[in-house]
Amino acid sequence: MTVTVEEVTDGRQIVHYDGQAFELTPSSGEVICPGGTGTAIHHRKDCGHLTEDEEARRIYPDPEGDLWRRTIESAPRDDTEGRRAFAAKVELRNGKGGLVSQVCRTCTLIPLSTAHGVRVPSKPLSTALAEFDRGACAERIAAVKEQIAQVVHDFPLDSWPLMPLERYALGTSSSKDSLCYRMEFGTPDLCSMKGGHAGKHLIYWRRGDDSWYFGPGYDNEQDAWNGVRAGFAEAFGHAAEGRLTDIDTITALRSGPALTAKAISVYFPDTILPVSSRDHVRAFIFHLSGNAATSLEAFAAHERLKELIDADERFAGWHPYEVAMFLYGWADPRPVTRTILKIAPGEQARFWDDCRTGGYICVGWDDVGDLTDFVSPDDYRTAFEDAYSDEYKGNKSKISAKANELWRLMDLQPGDLVVANKGVKEVLGIGTVTQEGYKWRPDRSEFRHTVSVEWDTGYAQTLAEPKTSWGTVTVATVPPDLWRTLKEGRSQDTTNPAPAVISVEPPLEQIADLLVRKGQVVLYGPPGTGKTYHSLRFALWWLATRLPDLKLDPVAPYGSVAFQRALDALSEAGHLTQVTFHPAYGYEDFIEGFRPAEAPDGGLKLVLRDGVFTRVCETAAANPDRPYLLLIDEINRGDVPKILGELITLLEPDKRGIHVTLPSGRRFSVPLNVSIFGTMNTADRSIRLLDSALRRRFAFHELLPDASLLDGYKVDDLDLGLLLRELNRRVVAELGRERQIGHSFFMPGGDRIDNAADLAAVVRNEVLPLLQEYAYDDYSKLTRFLGSTIVDVHEHTAAGLGDDALVKALAAELDATA
Repeated sequence: MTVTVEEVTDGRQIVHYDGQAFELTPSSGEVICPGGTGTAIHHRKDCGHLTEDEEARRIYPDPEGDLWRRTIESAPRDDTEGRRAFAAKVELRNGKGGLVSQVCRTCTLIPLSTAHGVRVPSKPLSTALAEFDRGACAERIAAVKEQIAQVVHDFPLDSWPLMPLERYALGTSSSKDSLCYRMEFGTPDLCSMKGGHAGKHLIYWRRGDDSWYFGPGYDNEQDAWNGVRAGFAEAFGHAAEGRLTDIDTITALRSGPALTAKAISVYFPDTILPVSSRDHVRAFIFHLSGNAATSLEAFAAHERLKELIDADERFAGWHPYEVAMFLYGWADPRPVTRTILKIAPGEQARFWDDCRTGGYICVGWDDVGDLTDFVSPDDYRTAFEDAYSDEYKGNKSKISAKANELWRLMDLQPGDLVVANKGVKEVLGIGTVTQEGYKWRPDRSEFRHTVSVEWDTGYAQTLAEPKTSWGTVTVATVPPDLWRTLKEGRSQDTTNPAPAVISVEPPLEQIADLLVRKGQVVLYGPPGTGKTYHSLRFALWWLATRLPDLKLDPVAPYGSVAFQRALDALSEAGHLTQVTFHPAYGYEDFIEGFRPAEAPDGGLKLVLRDGVFTRVCETAAANPDRPYLLLIDEINRGDVPKILGELITLLEPDKRGIHVTLPSGRRFSVPLNVSIFGTMNTADRSIRLLDSALRRRFAFHELLPDASLLDGYKVDDLDLGLLLRELNRRVVAELGRERQIGHSFFMPGGDRIDNAADLAAVVRNEVLPLLQEYAYDDYSKLTRFLGSTIVDVHEHTAAGLGDDALVKALAAELDATA
């Protein structure tokens, strides 16, 4: 059983064994065996598992400090007799004379939940392999073989040298007969490469502007195709000889690693594992070997992964897709959260019977045609506007909102959930998206856009409170609190197991990924986009999922008593620290500085005090296996380079754990388990104006107004989503994207405004003053934002409209009538 030991920059030793990762507490030169009947060796005398008197324990010399390693390498984890034979050989016994053949997982090898930025599998590799049912893969493998054979028949390998561009590329009139279409949409049982930018196809036709897209360095599309086609021919030659690493040197294919990998897995299935994501390949390498593959390029990583599988005799005779199915089932590197959408199967669910029996959900907007015909979202939106401009009376905000609803079907991935509703209170069932995903069904007379799902009608229920937006919105996000309600209302009589799905807002997963990569993240955006909301939601979710012993609800409803208590618990335990930067905040507050204190003689003296960050780092250094998060609100209001001083260098991931000398003379370092999360308002200061050293060391995630959160919510005849879309369209045209109005202005306390008095108050007291500030009191510009009925350009003031009149004026001026 292979064991790897890696020493990270802060001096800790990370052990990888049987597909899992542990932090090693080094031996002091001796190991402790229990005085009773325990069977594990220990490295610390104060371990909670050592409950007997010290006199009863047995102490054995361990001069090399490797007895723990020799024990676990002696035999696989499940080979009890092999381990016991080793213990007998080295005379390792407990106080009762029994053999000690295990290693303590509390004081010697401490399990880690994440390592190198990826989740550690919950099961050892040996256990997962023993439990894996290869027979359950048979149907999928049969479909895989059939689809591979069809691709090879339709696009023979020997046809590539003369293949015309139209036979390859997406976007043309014959797009559905192209290889790229087959790779992305026409082989649902092969490895997925859906989503992302169409540039992954290297060259394609853009319907929006009637032009070819291709990479730099080419004179025209035919020149580009000659280069790409030659690149594939070279890649296939390398693959045939088993030299995957050489594919990384092919310049023409560097922008299309997913497409290249999938094509090779079709033509040379025994050469490469069917995994299209480079990050996934690297994660699997780490799980199988303990060695991070961050320095390996795409196909060097593929070659290394294949070597690891081939070297493990337990995978002998497996089909490559069996291996991939096992790896994703055992150590899935994809986010644990899933998208959950509410989708109505027609007005008053008139197509529910079709959907339930057919295993899909369906929606309308058929005039735009098959969504897989569109190479990019921009091409699709142009076509949608052409198809539905008359129906929506040219209202650009409404056209945009409805186009977004339909396109969300393309973003659904296997494992995501669909909630089928009837009206505003009735839930008919919940479907789990299958491998097939989105499918255009021309055999249906209407509502041809579908997503294939497996239905669970055990979720059928009537909600206590109506979801008013469901009355006008076909496709909408299901927020975490509603998902909680749906799970609680699920029938207990159903025989189907409930899907283990966690629902969080999409930005949280994206922020977590940035935090792993960089160590510190700044959340930025215009006022009212939910920066404070997301920072606190992230803090609870991120810390609670990594600190299961605290037993906190990671998705407690925002603003609830449970939410606040959870934050308080994290703060009291020292894992969450919150500060706000301001112009007077300095190095002395953050790192260290002299502060006045009462002297023994009753006077004052200066005493060196630790700053906030220093205290967090010292606590984290004493508990290296636990996460610590520093939340900095309004980070751009402080002089960050001055506040951080020399420590700004230590924030870089490869500098963590390195010590520097502070002005006081003390030695200091930033541990790996400390993360920084800041927020900044772009209305105050653009990200472009931040110190360049700060920008290099922080990752930045932008939050923009999300009008979809307001779609379908009405005040009288005014639709809040349409109001915000049109208002921001005008603001962006005049002032740019950083000066938009955030959605949270219309969601005080998390609830959407639902009456004229509240909406009028928000517009008068919050939105209008902010727009005045943006426009520098240029009332002609304000009029272009809100219209002459609302703004009196001659008197330089807002017209004195009553609440109802103001709402009507907003609906008319901004074309926001529901």
